[in-house]
Amino acid sequence: MSSGGTAHVVSIGLSAAIVSVLDERPRVLTVRSAAGGDALPFGPFDPLHHRTLESGLRSWVKEQTSLDLGYAEQLYTFGDRGRHLIKAGEGPRVVSVGYLALTRGNQAPTDTSWSDWYRFFPWEDLREEKPRIIAEAILPAFKAFIRAAPGPLGEQRRERVRLCFGTDGAGWDEERVLERYELLYEAGLVQEAARDGRAEAHADAMLGDGMIFDHRRILATAIARLRGKMKYRPVVFELMPPAFTLLELQRTVEAISGVRLHKQNFRRLVEAQGLVEGTGRSAMSARGRPAELFRFRREVLSERPAPGLRMGMRGRGRG
Repeated sequence: MSSGGTAHVVSIGLSAAIVSVLDERPRVLTVRSAAGGDALPFGPFDPLHHRTLESGLRSWVKEQTSLDLGYAEQLYTFGDRGRHLIKAGEGPRVVSVGYLALTRGNQAPTDTSWSDWYRFFPWEDLREEKPRIIAEAILPAFKAFIRAAPGPLGEQRRERVRLCFGTDGAGWDEERVLERYELLYEAGLVQEAARDGRAEAHADAMLGDGMIFDHRRILATAIARLRGKMKYRPVVFELMPPAFTLLELQRTVEAISGVRLHKQNFRRLVEAQGLVEGTGRSAMSARGRPAELFRFRREVLSERPAPGLRMGMRGRGRG
């Protein structure tokens, strides 16, 4: 209770970053909010009808989108004051439990769409070359951000830029998705910073499409988790059809990680790790030559504790 006798009401919501890979593009299911912005699917947790948070998530996702989720895991609890821009007297403070969920679905349910996640994070896709937005917009803005900070704080900012964006020989770490977004937010370079009234916000330099509330922060957390998780758990196969070629698997891994991989090294490592097995069937490749079809070898889950795609992807983006 507050000093005035008013209860501090907290409402628990469930936000889902539902991910699929279509045509070598990583997609996230988005809905259009009443305010007109992109949002992750969101629903309330009902303790009277939902046995667990995850069962609640699966229940309302199925009800609202008709999607049967495969893999799902809890990310984080997002409860910063103001995350839903609620003013005094307008209702309970909302604490949202974020989830990463994977599906092979490719049909967008009613009132939803599959959005390329690089539309929200254009600096994260290094598959062809380092995005021009980094050199042309982000790094020049960071120079001003560093200069504006006195003494040690400026050096801290410089080091964070080096680690997050691979400057001064640091190399690109594809897992630092959330750290890069948070740094851009602090520098006032994303729409959410301007919306939240940060004094440093630059209205003429908004990078990537924004999302309502803190949904882009939740999505950044989900991308970072998936990029890291697939190195020690075979979660990428939740996004693959029952039978696939090794090239299709490689392109899916590259789509998620945002970096290109060496074709022969990828094939050797996947086969050596016992993650796949041949089906005895072939599919026609884009060049018209048969390509062997493989399937995920589930026995690997009981053979060793961390069966993932340990590809050493870090720092391999071009540029």
